[in-house]
Amino acid sequence: MTAAQAELQIDRPSLADGAALWRIAKDSKALDLNSSYSYLLWCRDFAATSAVARAEGGEPVGFITGYVRPDRPHTLLIWQVAVDESHRGRGLAGALLDGLAARTVAELGITTVETTITPGNTASERLFESFAERNDARLEREVLFGTGLFPDEPHEPEVLHRIGPLAP
Repeated sequence: MTAAQAELQIDRPSLADGAALWRIAKDSKALDLNSSYSYLLWCRDFAATSAVARAEGGEPVGFITGYVRPDRPHTLLIWQVAVDESHRGRGLAGALLDGLAARTVAELGITTVETTITPGNTASERLFESFAERNDARLEREVLFGTGLFPDEPHEPEVLHRIGPLAP
């Protein structure tokens, strides 16, 4: 853990964090931005499978949203990972992912982590590759949603990254 990471608290998001998570996602300019309402719902309904990093004053500076797949109750799907620009480059995304995975493995029996990444998003690819290495777990990739499935503007394919098994 770096000194910068030690200054931060990683815990579950609360309803009061929804607006900050929306702002961090919006400011990332890389994520598909969901409605502000969805971030409020996420903080209410999926707090057990999500994580927020807080600076010394308690304000959110990074987050991961995730959920347990209904048809695979031991699989955590990571929906979004975002870190405020002022805290990037310090390993915070990796610390959030490690903390969330450890918590959901212990509390929910998670054995597999999944996420989707668009081709060329090297930061996300490195984040999940290094997570797999730290956990001595396999990393499998396959296209989950091809370009033709998206009804709106041209969208790159979403490549599923499946990491597991994770050790308890």
